[in-house]
Amino acid sequence: MNVYAYVVGGWLVVVGGLGIVRSRNLVHAVICLSIAQAGTYVLLIAVGYQWGASAPVFGSTVKPSTNVVDPVVQAMTLTDIVVSATVTALLLALSIQISKRHKTVDPDELSSLRG
Repeated sequence: MNVYAYVVGGWLVVVGGLGIVRSRNLVHAVICLSIAQAGTYVLLIAVGYQWGASAPVFGSTVKPSTNVVDPVVQAMTLTDIVVSATVTALLLALSIQISKRHKTVDPDELSSLRG
């Protein structure tokens, strides 16, 4: 579990980044961005993982005697998921509006958007 999670998370980030670079379609680029963001979830969970640790749920105010998983990393991962869903929805809505106005989703054909 130690190195495999980092390898999978890094691989997802690299594959998503390469997909964004090579994309010829705005919707494909948004999906590749979502794949890269999924890699960040895996990396965050891998950072906070401890072998043999329990969930960070406490029944009293007394500090537990066993190891627990870092709850801050889990909270950051949940925040990352919410932000990712919001960004994906916004980018897909922008892609739909670009498709309606310019009749294409190919970034190279969007000459009227150049500054």
